[in-house]
Amino acid sequence: MNNKSKTNHQKAGASMNKLALPLSLLALLASVATFYISHSKSELVYVDINKLVEGYERTKVERESFNKKASTLKANVDSLMVDWQNELKDYEKERSSMTKKELELKQQLLQNKQQQIANYQQAIQKQIQDEDQKMTQTVINDINDYVKEYGKKEGYRIIFGAKGSGNIMYAEEVSDLTQTVLEGLNAEYQGI
Repeated sequence: MNNKSKTNHQKAGASMNKLALPLSLLALLASVATFYISHSKSELVYVDINKLVEGYERTKVERESFNKKASTLKANVDSLMVDWQNELKDYEKERSSMTKKELELKQQLLQNKQQQIANYQQAIQKQIQDEDQKMTQTVINDINDYVKEYGKKEGYRIIFGAKGSGNIMYAEEVSDLTQTVLEGLNAEYQGI
């Protein structure tokens, strides 16, 4: 290499050294920013499912409707039971004046009616149970759909669902998204 090329090569090297420091600082800042951004939303977060279900406005509306329906169904059973008990009391009063054949017939009728009421009561209890499960599942589906969309929108990779019985033994308060999610869920339900 001649002297002129050495000088040009040294000048180019000095220029590169001057650029290397700012470039390495920019690369460092970019990697720190990328690390911070990627880790700020990848932290482990959770929602308390019980609090969401209890605080969700739709739960209150659905539960009120369910309770009215269940009360009506139970009142029907109670009414049938009262009628049967009245018939039983009448039978007890009139029994002494009945023939053997009338006694057997009346006893059979009362037993049949009692069995029908018991069957009806079981059917009503099953219907109430099914309605309760259906109502609960509707609310849970709403919550799950909202949390899924919320997580996507906010950039969370995972949102745990905890039940109050201890699935999450400890978490920092900032990891609990329950109140934020509940407010958004209720706002969406109310159309706000």
